[in-house]
Amino acid sequence: PTLSSIQREIFNTTESSGRPACIQCHTDNGRTPAGGLVLLEGRSHGAIVGVGSRQKAGAVIVVPGDPDGSYLIHKIEGRGDIIGQRMPRTGGPYLTEGQVRIIRRWIELGARND
Repeated sequence: PTLSSIQREIFNTTESSGRPACIQCHTDNGRTPAGGLVLLEGRSHGAIVGVGSRQKAGAVIVVPGDPDGSYLIHKIEGRGDIIGQRMPRTGGPYLTEGQVRIIRRWIELGARND
């Protein structure tokens, strides 16, 4: 997996299942982005990799090489330690298991800006 494929297929895409594109809420185009997080193309890597969460003190959004230590994974899996709601906060549909595995693998491989 690459960031460009995740950007195109997950962050930018509204799915037929009804899951909204991540960038519907995580944009600063004409609005304040949800959680202060911008996931727009060309900006998402700098906004998530090695960056502290604005919602949860001490949490890092993406820790390269460590998906379980990455708050992004906690938010999309809906773990009990998150602040606020599971993403997307529309109450579902959520990312599929396969989509989560792709993001986890990208993080495991170092969360490169590729």
